Amino acid sequence: MPARPYRLLYPLRTYLITSGSYPEEYNVMTADWVTVVSSQPFYVAVSIAPERYTYRLVKKHGEFVVAVPGWDLLREVWLAGSLSGPAKLRELRLTFERGRRVKAPVIREAVANLECRVLESKLYGDHELFIGEVVYTHHSPRAYDDFTPRPDLKVILHLSGNMFLSNETVVTSV
Repeated sequence: MPARPYRLLYPLRTYLITSGSYPEEYNVMTADWVTVVSSQPFYVAVSIAPERYTYRLVKKHGEFVVAVPGWDLLREVWLAGSLSGPAKLRELRLTFERGRRVKAPVIREAVANLECRVLESKLYGDHELFIGEVVYTHHSPRAYDDFTPRPDLKVILHLSGNMFLSNETVVTSV
């Protein structure tokens, strides 16, 4: 089998995952492997490799935040995925604030933040899948009308390695 057959599923939306307890001990990482598990109740899943610092914080605190970056945060998305550990926080132009219902930080510049409490997790191969119950959401009215993305919202799609693209604004009603 080829070295990275999972890339046949790309491009994928890219997110920022925060973890820990703000402001004492926290981190942010970039993640493509994020998905909805249930709408009622609202559950999401993120797959994290055990060698990641974020993994240790999610295991310790049982919480995480899925922050949705707009295209304007591409630099921060790249750095959060390229640099390791809490030292990278000094390099990022992001504003972290404590979540409303979780201790993990939300990112002020993100177009949305989903605060999650871990329901369960299981190791599958080289990543652990964390299922989180979304206990609070934040979203920007500049990016969403209610919970519907605005047609001009430019999201980050990860193509491969250091290559990213954005959605083109095409709205088709059928």
